[in-house]
Amino acid sequence: MPAPDDTFAKWLSMAIELSHCCPKSDRSFAVGAVVVDAGDRLLTTGYSLEFGPGWHAEEIALSKAAADGLDLHGCTLFSSLEPCSVRLSGKRPCTEHLLAASIRRVVFALAEPPFFVRCEGRAVLEAGGVEVVHLPEFGEAVRAINAHLFEAHGEWLNFGERGV
Repeated sequence: MPAPDDTFAKWLSMAIELSHCCPKSDRSFAVGAVVVDAGDRLLTTGYSLEFGPGWHAEEIALSKAAADGLDLHGCTLFSSLEPCSVRLSGKRPCTEHLLAASIRRVVFALAEPPFFVRCEGRAVLEAGGVEVVHLPEFGEAVRAINAHLFEAHGEWLNFGERGV
């Protein structure tokens, strides 16, 4: 089995690649998500807007797993962006979906910039007992994929404030 750093890099890179599949939107981030089991086997994937407007990558990956009858207890979710803790649409945030699915670890690349909402995904997950790993060295790739949003909202003035 690869070292955790190698494994994390492999799956997080896959999540970032999936985000390229997202239709471009001025109202949502392009995000990719990958779920692997404790044996480092790929279980499911998702990307933002894959099922249509309003669908988040993590929500899609978990929905596919549920449709396939997969038990995600103890699994790891890799997401290109910090999972949301609040949604403008009023839909259930991804952090709640992750906690309900008993995901044990979340690995993400970029903390969510405050363009649409103030995200506290990491704090919510950690408070729920989930191990959260932030790999900011992958953040620039996610930022580049979402460059149109950074341009539209101006540079995130406190970009380094949350450890990005």
